[in-house]
Amino acid sequence: MLSAWTRKVDKRVLASLACIVLLLLGGSVYSRNFLSLAYLLQQLQVASFLGIVATGTMIVILLGHIDLSVPWVVTLGGMMATAAGGWGRIGGAVAIPFAFVCGLGMGLVNGIGVAYLRIPSMIFTLGMNAIAQGLMVVHTSGFAPQERATPAMHFLSVDRSILGIPNAVWMWVLTGGLASLLLSRTAFGRRVYAIGNSERAAYLSRANTKLVIMTCFGISGACSGLAGMLLAGYSTKAYQAMGDPYLMPAIAAVVIGGTSILGGRGTYYGTVTGIIVVTLLQSILSIVQVPEAGRQVIYGAVILAMLLTYGREEKSSV
Repeated sequence: MLSAWTRKVDKRVLASLACIVLLLLGGSVYSRNFLSLAYLLQQLQVASFLGIVATGTMIVILLGHIDLSVPWVVTLGGMMATAAGGWGRIGGAVAIPFAFVCGLGMGLVNGIGVAYLRIPSMIFTLGMNAIAQGLMVVHTSGFAPQERATPAMHFLSVDRSILGIPNAVWMWVLTGGLASLLLSRTAFGRRVYAIGNSERAAYLSRANTKLVIMTCFGISGACSGLAGMLLAGYSTKAYQAMGDPYLMPAIAAVVIGGTSILGGRGTYYGTVTGIIVVTLLQSILSIVQVPEAGRQVIYGAVILAMLLTYGREEKSSV
């Protein structure tokens, strides 16, 4: 019975689960509090921001594309939420949806460029990242933003309303649950996987591939905008380049969780394990005081290793 269960579960996901156990044991060696409930809940809260970003990143990667606009779309979401919060009485009501809409808009522009203009996603999203950066520099005149997060943003990011679990974690559960249902229970999800395996074959099967691609990039942008709003609520304010630490870890979490970076294969529960692995790894690297440059090297090495592994598998399966 156990062997039948292991055959059903992706071996990469099992490897991620094993990594989680090893990281927990390794972290407990460096810090006695590493396995305490309070510390683990804090790590879950930190993971929730990465988890929401990685949700959108995974959906795009399943297509066989990449979204490099994440850093400044996250920043845009945070800055626009805090800016909207300063619009008087109406600001508190519109701040959160405004961040979502701004991220969604940037994502849809990415989708139009990739799906309809046929520009490679790596190039177009990198250009949109630069545009978002320029817009935010103009918005702030190059200085630190003065706007503050609204009480509602702080509530969603920091407070603990249910079972003592941070509300940010529940936001991740909601976002991830919707994404999981979308991918596993709908025709749209089946088309996402089909495009990732072969866009031409999906098109010949009468799937509206351009609309699906545009929608996926829109979801990625919306997730980044939402994560930016939550980060601003967590920090009480937005700041320049607040999304920079999330691009490489999000991609690393997705590929560690078993999603093929070439597209067409992966599960959301695998991505969840990858997010936890990356979060615990970040925590341990922080404890042992590895500089940010070293962390980026580690994330890049993980992505390259996974790309080489998946690339060889694809060739061997043809």
